[in-house]
Amino acid sequence: MLASFPINGFVQTTDTKRSRAFYVGVLGLTFVMENEYVAVFRNGASMIVAQKVEEFEPAPSTVLGWEVPDIKATVALLTKAGVIFQRYDWMQQDALGIWDSPDSRVAWFKDPDGNVLSVSGGG
Repeated sequence: MLASFPINGFVQTTDTKRSRAFYVGVLGLTFVMENEYVAVFRNGASMIVAQKVEEFEPAPSTVLGWEVPDIKATVALLTKAGVIFQRYDWMQQDALGIWDSPDSRVAWFKDPDGNVLSVSGGG
């Protein structure tokens, strides 16, 4: 029933100015709008809705992820833009922070509010 419609992702933020700088300035998404409750960013056909909150505890696991054609190139570009990729002691990651999962390659990073994001794919 919903398979043909875009999916919107949600994150929480305590500072929409900082979120906007990150999602637009670093990740390259398009700013759509902001009101007293949310700031909205477009990523192709989908949107990321940053819900304004006074405080919250970020989830310890991934909340949003992008599938990319060349993960090494993407991680290198994001690193050059100032993104810090997460290191996890319990998994084997390469020099860029990429883990070879059973199905794909994955690397994790956080937005300014501590929401865990990921990129996955080949390359």
